[in-house]
Amino acid sequence: MNDEQLLRYSRQMMLPEIDAAGQQKLNEARVLIIGLGGLGSPVSMYLASAGVGHLVLVDFDKVDLSNLQRQIVHTTPNIDRPKIDSAREHLQALNPEIKIECIDHVLDENELYDQADKATVIVDASDNFKTRFALNEASVKTGTPLVSGAAIRFEGQVSVFNPLDKGSPCYRCLYNEDVATQETCTANGVVAPLLGIIGSIQANETMKLIMGIGETLQGKLLLMDALHMEWNQAILKKDPNCPVCN
Repeated sequence: MNDEQLLRYSRQMMLPEIDAAGQQKLNEARVLIIGLGGLGSPVSMYLASAGVGHLVLVDFDKVDLSNLQRQIVHTTPNIDRPKIDSAREHLQALNPEIKIECIDHVLDENELYDQADKATVIVDASDNFKTRFALNEASVKTGTPLVSGAAIRFEGQVSVFNPLDKGSPCYRCLYNEDVATQETCTANGVVAPLLGIIGSIQANETMKLIMGIGETLQGKLLLMDALHMEWNQAILKKDPNCPVCN
């Protein structure tokens, strides 16, 4: 690690839980981020600034004016540009030392499994159940930890699913494919700072997984009510009849 890197990451390397060894693990990590919207924005920005060495960004949308209320990795001059181009430009400006790989289309099953297998951690920053279920299957089949987040209106949730621990539940243990609601921010709205809070927690959990420090949200679902500023936590158990992880 050179002098510039030591200075760039000095504040987090001062923490004994991280130190130079933890920073090196971040530098060597590869994180797959699905979605560069309200959650993917803070996730990608914090992981880039913290020194995660290789980010793989997946999104096929273009920046829209309505995105800018909450998708903070994008700016007004980038309206109508592909989100991956807008995000890459911002992230490289934050930290030109990291590698950023961009994918501008929906991953088919083989591509998804290949990317999941290469990743140290998968971050689900998507906004629909179909994608979340696909990411969960890829996580289970490749043994790659999955950090999941969701936010709508004033409500957010975060959890960690770690198939490396055979006792850990997966996302499919929490939700089945008969989920009737397909609520989105577009249809129901969302308060802007909520995405930053949930996305920041996802980034923090990702870093902890990479460095192997602390206690993650594995087996727990962290719930936030931003309107009343209340936090709750639910214990998740493995479903013995889960069609994915069993």
